[in-house]
Amino acid sequence: MSQKDKAAAFGALHQKGNPVIIYNIWDAGTARAVADAGAKALGTGSWSVAAAQGYADGENLPMDVLLATAKSITSAVDLPFTIDFEGGYAEDPAELAKNVGKVIDVGAVGINFEDQVVRGSGVYPAERQAERIRAIRMMADGRDIPFFINARTDLFLQEGDRAKHAGLLDEAIARAKTYAAAGASGFFAPGLADDGLVATLCEAVALPVNIMMMGGVSAPRRLAELGVGRVSYGPGPYRAMMAKLKEDAAAVFAAAS
Repeated sequence: MSQKDKAAAFGALHQKGNPVIIYNIWDAGTARAVADAGAKALGTGSWSVAAAQGYADGENLPMDVLLATAKSITSAVDLPFTIDFEGGYAEDPAELAKNVGKVIDVGAVGINFEDQVVRGSGVYPAERQAERIRAIRMMADGRDIPFFINARTDLFLQEGDRAKHAGLLDEAIARAKTYAAAGASGFFAPGLADDGLVATLCEAVALPVNIMMMGGVSAPRRLAELGVGRVSYGPGPYRAMMAKLKEDAAAVFAAAS
């Protein structure tokens, strides 16, 4: 498939009630393994890609290293592929659009794009984030790519007390609508776990909603029943693989001593 066709196919996989599953990868080797396991699309997790290179999350991984990793993935596997691009490595909309253009250059068909202020505090005002989304959309449309902008809100991740999440739902819904009007393709709400809140969000928002698997989140089949359009696993696969590696290595060293 051409990159344009992959982008269209990736968008079509996002169906409310029949979510696309993104079992997040971090390099070409994990991309091949997950593709061989039956994935219909691939996506990186920023935490995992950074950790695999010895960096902390939060745009500490140099963008050139991220792009080189992405290029190795698109060269190794012929599936629609999306990059967790955090805050886009820029605050200015024009510079941001330029950076996302480089993402397209390496063969990706989408990004996660978050509204938290990287290396700052809180989240951007909704209209400011919408301006940034519009810049990405205009650039991608100019290149004739139906690029998938998965607009992420960090409202729920930044509030560790899940009992307070209900009080954030109206703002999340308003942000989703604002981001959709600016050109977003999907709405990502990591940290949201309550079934009732997930269902309300999916019902209120026209965009396909992405929920991330973590402690307290229902299984993908249940999320499908709630109307979710995309399920992702974030850093979970990386953490599980590293835990197994440590366990196996410890057993080897213990047996040799």
